[in-house]
Amino acid sequence: MEIEIINKSKHALPQYETDLSAGVDLRANIDESICLKPLQRALIKTGLFIALPAGYEAQVRPRSGLAYKNGITVLNSPGTIDADYRGEIGVILVNLSAEGFIVNDGERIAQLVFARHDQANFVEVVELSETARGTGGFGSTGK
Repeated sequence: MEIEIINKSKHALPQYETDLSAGVDLRANIDESICLKPLQRALIKTGLFIALPAGYEAQVRPRSGLAYKNGITVLNSPGTIDADYRGEIGVILVNLSAEGFIVNDGERIAQLVFARHDQANFVEVVELSETARGTGGFGSTGK
């Protein structure tokens, strides 16, 4: 798949870190470091603009290392970039730790995964077909 991209950042294009990586890392493109205090959130710009093919979305996901080591995650995870969006990619980071976290320019802050999707046509009905599970949810299938 080819993705058209405009790179207005100070950094190289995103790349896959290993041959079998599902996502590419997104880097902060900021003029000065940002301190995220505990429970604070911020929109971090990347300087990247993309055009996705119809039927695809780009999912902005947390980086596992930042989440595990620092309590930093993507607030609306996964964030969806639609095929018709042409604005700058931004990442909403939140600090879920008890300590401040400094976001520096060029830091890998999230990852971007591309996924195919369909659009649904809704058919209104009076009742749904029965299943063994029925209406059970939120832990109803056990541990």
